[in-house]
Amino acid sequence: MKYFHEKIEAKWQQYWAKNNTFAASNTSEKPKYYVLDMFPYPSGAGLHVGHPLGYIASDIVARYKRHKGFNVLHPQGYDSFGLPAEQYAIQTGQHPEKTTRENIARYREQLDKIGFSFDWSREVRTSNPDYYKHTQWIFIQLFESWYNKKTDKAESICTLMQEFEKNGNAQVNAVCDENITAFSAAEWNAFSSEQQQKILLQYRLTYLAETEVNWCAALGTVLANDEIVNGVSERGGHPVVRKKMTQWSMRISAYAERLLQGLNDIDWSESIKESQRNWIGKSVGAHVEFRIQNSEFRISVFTTRPDTIFGVTFMTLAPEHELVAQITTPEQKATVEAYVEATAKRSERERMADVKTISGVFSGAYAEHPFTKESIPVWIGDYVLAGYGTGAVMAVPCGDERDYAFANFFKGANGMPEIKNIFNQDISAAAYGEKGGFELVNSNFLNGLDYKNGTKKAIEALEEIGAGNAKVNYRLRDAVFSRQRYWGEPFPVYYVNGLPQMIDKKHLPIVLPEVEKYLPTEDGQPPLGNATVWAWDTNELRITNCELIDNDTIFPLELNTMPGWAGSSWYWMRYMDAQNENEFSSEEALKYWESVDLYIGGSEHATGHLLYSRFWNKFLKDRGYAPTEEPFKKLINQGMILGMSAFVYRSEDSKTLFSRGLIKDKNVQSIHVDLSCINDITNELDIEKFKAHPLYVDYANAEFILEEGKYIVGREVEKMSKSKYNVVSPDDICEEYGADTLRLYEMFLGPLEQSKPWNTAGITGVSGFLKKLWRLYFDDNGSVIINDEPTADMYKSLHKTIKKVTEDIENFSFNTSVSQFMICVNELQQLKCNHRAILEPLAILVSPYAPHIAEELWSALGHEGSISTVAFPKFEEKYLVESEKEYPVSFNGKMRFTIKLPLDLTAAQIEEIVMADERTQTQLQGRTPNKVIIVPGKIINLVG
Repeated sequence: MKYFHEKIEAKWQQYWAKNNTFAASNTSEKPKYYVLDMFPYPSGAGLHVGHPLGYIASDIVARYKRHKGFNVLHPQGYDSFGLPAEQYAIQTGQHPEKTTRENIARYREQLDKIGFSFDWSREVRTSNPDYYKHTQWIFIQLFESWYNKKTDKAESICTLMQEFEKNGNAQVNAVCDENITAFSAAEWNAFSSEQQQKILLQYRLTYLAETEVNWCAALGTVLANDEIVNGVSERGGHPVVRKKMTQWSMRISAYAERLLQGLNDIDWSESIKESQRNWIGKSVGAHVEFRIQNSEFRISVFTTRPDTIFGVTFMTLAPEHELVAQITTPEQKATVEAYVEATAKRSERERMADVKTISGVFSGAYAEHPFTKESIPVWIGDYVLAGYGTGAVMAVPCGDERDYAFANFFKGANGMPEIKNIFNQDISAAAYGEKGGFELVNSNFLNGLDYKNGTKKAIEALEEIGAGNAKVNYRLRDAVFSRQRYWGEPFPVYYVNGLPQMIDKKHLPIVLPEVEKYLPTEDGQPPLGNATVWAWDTNELRITNCELIDNDTIFPLELNTMPGWAGSSWYWMRYMDAQNENEFSSEEALKYWESVDLYIGGSEHATGHLLYSRFWNKFLKDRGYAPTEEPFKKLINQGMILGMSAFVYRSEDSKTLFSRGLIKDKNVQSIHVDLSCINDITNELDIEKFKAHPLYVDYANAEFILEEGKYIVGREVEKMSKSKYNVVSPDDICEEYGADTLRLYEMFLGPLEQSKPWNTAGITGVSGFLKKLWRLYFDDNGSVIINDEPTADMYKSLHKTIKKVTEDIENFSFNTSVSQFMICVNELQQLKCNHRAILEPLAILVSPYAPHIAEELWSALGHEGSISTVAFPKFEEKYLVESEKEYPVSFNGKMRFTIKLPLDLTAAQIEEIVMADERTQTQLQGRTPNKVIIVPGKIINLVG
């Protein structure tokens, strides 16, 4: 009876689907376990073999936990809003919904072939209205909330309004806009509704503000920092500039400290935690204000080194700083404006990374030192970022390398004084950036103090004169939440006299309208500006024709859409209760599942997705909707499976192609070759197939220089990518070798967290292992299972494997489990083991890794139903306890033979048995040894 993976895998995939085998219950008495993958964006290219790596690992854990008696939630869905679908719509005119639906169908087909134990009854798609109605609802909750520093959590905006009505805002301690105007209760109550709304916008957790954004004109949208590479858009390589736009923003900064402290309570890798700490960027220092001479303006700075206040030589503003236009003198106006325009073409990330380029201009204005009252020139420089601190720095060149380089670069220029040295250290060659090893000099009342004491005294003095105070600062800035795109969640917002109004929950979802074009409008509005039916009728409570906006009850709807991270910032909660039409998830479901026990995904989401998810989770916890503070207890970042690219080598004139071994002295260029044109095992190029391939028509008449009659391609490990033609489809592997082989092989390649190259040549060994496993249960005539009692060696092999596999899964070391399976099957084959008592538990052990063959073996053993919830075998130590020892018997230190003896024998008993052995007598030849050395369990040595 042969092993036909095609029939077996199709059979059990159909069985699982028909019987909802992996559907989780929200009311089970079993302990719960929630294992989640970062859900995919469904691209048109489908999956390659690198994509399922994390899914296979999570599936092994999910299946194992079911065997261990857990009620397992293992869902899957699609992050289906995004820029790629919109760009494809622009190019082809197809609606993004259509292409997204087709891409999802392709992904689902591929995922099903690999045999994942997903609970598909809970599938989510972020672009479905029945999903994003809840995203819209969460946005409304954020709008209707403020952050109370006294209680250190988000609260309903109603509590803030009640405080205003009773006491004004004098006692309010909130995360809010800067420069809030004080008002009394009487004043608040006398304000018009519009005035009150404007004030509340300064406190809401999501709010409208004019913000510096990354604007990509070619794509017609704002881009997040992680969507920009080397100053251009990651998608398409288009120029990106900094631009001020009115945008929706989220006060994630309110949660900075909680996001930082929460890292102590979760089981994540230290590298991911450190990435988040750096992104949050907590700094302790002081807020200092410098008055601009001859004006009412003040420059606010945050410094971690208030002890260096007397070393301030100049000040630097970010080019985007709002004061630049207000304080620049007429003489410097043209120069400054040209500089600001030029720097707008560089992203913040590029400016941060570029430490070599020094650029700046003098504003012509001077600030006043808070203590000495001396004049300090104010410069503009792009090494200062508007998004960090206050967008201004007090430059102390003697203690900061960038300030030092800037001062030296502009040395002698109008408005750049000599560097002041306030340390008893030499700064002739470089700044002194240490926080120890110095005493302050030339520092007035701080002379003779060190960093710690100087900092304390400087802050006290600043507070005394009202020029500053101690402050904790965070690099984490509020998140821009608007995108000028079509294919995203519509905001549930309409505008009355320019002020945002929320649409009531009962009217959600606000569904994307049909548009003729997916590009921005001719006057620069977002794509939704092309919609003819996109206005809110407050009388009929429905979306209506835009031509009616002039009516008293019809108002414009928001034209921007939400960013891609909106839907992915809460999706794990939707899985808990995915069919709930009224709530994003019921209280009962949330209470049962609580949070994700294991989250697996790529490290590229170390900051963006994970920070936003933690932020929304904490907010929903504050407002009583989420049961836990943190969404993901344990996080594992899987490595990448890299592609093994293939190359041919051409001469400069493209007329000659050299085989790999013949290019040493040739001036050649390497060309990527589609893997379909080579034998992946021998690395031989199929020349005729290569010539016929549409990518290589230019080489149809080329001369091929061969090695021993063959053209051998070059190979190199690279990221798996369509552009490198090194993509391997899981469909091809499943068809030729089977899904169980693919699953085992991906785990066998190496530790989950490490990146490793794909090499199809190695897959045959795993395929062969499954055939060997099958032959333990079947021969050509059918089942060979017997009910005889297994031998001690059979039990030993089984329980070694139980122990190893259990430990490996618990420690997420899946690659070594596959090795142990191979060892076990080889041992059982040598022992001629066909014993039910061994092979039944072996099938269960294999099940998490190779579920299709395990189901078939379990069925062949006479069991009905699925193997998926059968109890996992328990390791018993007694089967590994050795009762005998094979001793080496030595004569004068040289081993002559071995003897197997029970381990419980005494030294005297061992000596008696050894001396009576014929082989001993042969070695002694009638002599009596001078000494017999016996260490029970270790050695036997006869001397003399």
